[in-house]
Amino acid sequence: MPSTDRPPWLVALPSVPAPAAGRGGEGGATGAVLRAVLRGGPVARTALARDTGLSPAAVSRHTAELIGLGLLRELPPPDGPPRAGRPQVPVDVDPAHHAVCGVHIALPHTTFAVVDLRGRVTAQERLPHDGSVGDVLGGIRGHLPGFLHRHAAGRSVLGLGVVTGGWVDSEQGTVVEHAPLGWRDVPVRSVLTAATRLPVHVDGHARALAQAELMFGAGVGREELVQLFVGNVVDAAIATGGSVLRGRRSGAGDVAHLPLGVPGRRCACGRTGCLQEAVSELHLAQRAFEAGIVPVPDFRLLLSRAREGHAGAVLMLRERLRTVGRAAALLLDVINPEVLVVAEAAAVHFPELLPDLYEEVAAHSHLCTDPERAVVPTSFGEQVLAVAAGAVVLDAVYRRPMELRTARSA
Repeated sequence: MPSTDRPPWLVALPSVPAPAAGRGGEGGATGAVLRAVLRGGPVARTALARDTGLSPAAVSRHTAELIGLGLLRELPPPDGPPRAGRPQVPVDVDPAHHAVCGVHIALPHTTFAVVDLRGRVTAQERLPHDGSVGDVLGGIRGHLPGFLHRHAAGRSVLGLGVVTGGWVDSEQGTVVEHAPLGWRDVPVRSVLTAATRLPVHVDGHARALAQAELMFGAGVGREELVQLFVGNVVDAAIATGGSVLRGRRSGAGDVAHLPLGVPGRRCACGRTGCLQEAVSELHLAQRAFEAGIVPVPDFRLLLSRAREGHAGAVLMLRERLRTVGRAAALLLDVINPEVLVVAEAAAVHFPELLPDLYEEVAAHSHLCTDPERAVVPTSFGEQVLAVAAGAVVLDAVYRRPMELRTARSA
């Protein structure tokens, strides 16, 4: 990208570091106001003062700052008879001026997305890749400018979020290990920051989804949440106090090799009975191929066969959900969150199979007495990966909005 020709979607913004574990109050009073509007908007300033504990004068000052940044907007007063005193002018999140870009790196392809300030996906494209570091990161560098030119729609882009499975060190912006891709110690942030001139936020997709659920989904108004992600890799994320736990080198939430799989079935890690070997899309597709259910080992074909009513395909998905249910039961008992969110294909595409999940939770959890309330599918349906990728940038925006410098002030 030429350094002398700034595209319209590019904003001069400093890189905002990922929030550290246990620091949910980060971002100060302005961030608290912005998050309160996200939760309850449109909302009057008097209600914001009650919600945040700030004085009316402080709320007015911070809302003015956020309006100046293009993050909030004033709306017309509500209809009704005139009230004594100053008119209650509501404020709300303003999606018109800014957006974020998300990139999700999956095993066969990369998903590009534009996500607005309310976590809604406004554009999405996929780009196949061969899995190598050069092809994936080179594809992102090459595809991103045209994608944003087509879809940013006059909005400035506040940052690039890159998420993937496996062990991702969010502080360093590095994919430490992604076994299915064969990646180790890949410096994603440094490579893409230099190439795109955008602030780049890198994280694992389970933590990113936990952030998205806290901001826009099942975690709104809640302090404790567990996110369980089941795809080609299996990951979990734990949120407490409204912040996602990361652990040393962002290693928290590694549940892939819990001994909840099929006894005696060997995992790539060298052990047997691992959860990921039992439920990953990669392994499930291979077993479906060996059973003659699909002509090639492709998980999407397995889903298609299940939609057609193929008994063997449906049975495989039900068995997978039951194994996921046992993992959910374990996490519920160890962490005892307010809600556990499952991002898994059958839970999204075949809600009629969810009773299998709930039955296993009920059978194996000591603490959970109401599985249908405590365990819910992802809030984002088929757009789950796109939302996850955008969420890592949006989390930084909502925690520390005053660290952003928009084009008008750069």
